[in-house]
Amino acid sequence: QVQLVESGGGPVQAGGSLRLSCGASGRTFNSRPMGWFRRAPGKEREFVAAISSTGRSSWYADSVKGRFTISRDNAKSTVYLQMNNLKPEDTAVYYCAAATTYPLTLTSRTGYEYWGQGTQVTVSS
Repeated sequence: QVQLVESGGGPVQAGGSLRLSCGASGRTFNSRPMGWFRRAPGKEREFVAAISSTGRSSWYADSVKGRFTISRDNAKSTVYLQMNNLKPEDTAVYYCAAATTYPLTLTSRTGYEYWGQGTQVTVSS
């Protein structure tokens, strides 16, 4: 089992930056791809970014490409989401997720087994 705890959210002005962290407990963290999702008010939870278990590969939603960077430190069992040039439309609750052992997809919620409680990011114009 994997438990996930996000941190680093908060209010920020448009154009600013935030770094989200997700600490994981559980012996299987290093073998699992990890992802970030977000849910804006009145919208469905959507894919933001994912990273392979080794950190060598990553994937991004088109809306955040070039602005967000996902990374991980397996020695610390932590995954990060660096968010730059934030826009008001990035306002959402951001969730960290651990993929299933053999995920069929990393860009859909169906590929993930464990979820954090979420951290709020609010971008003001």
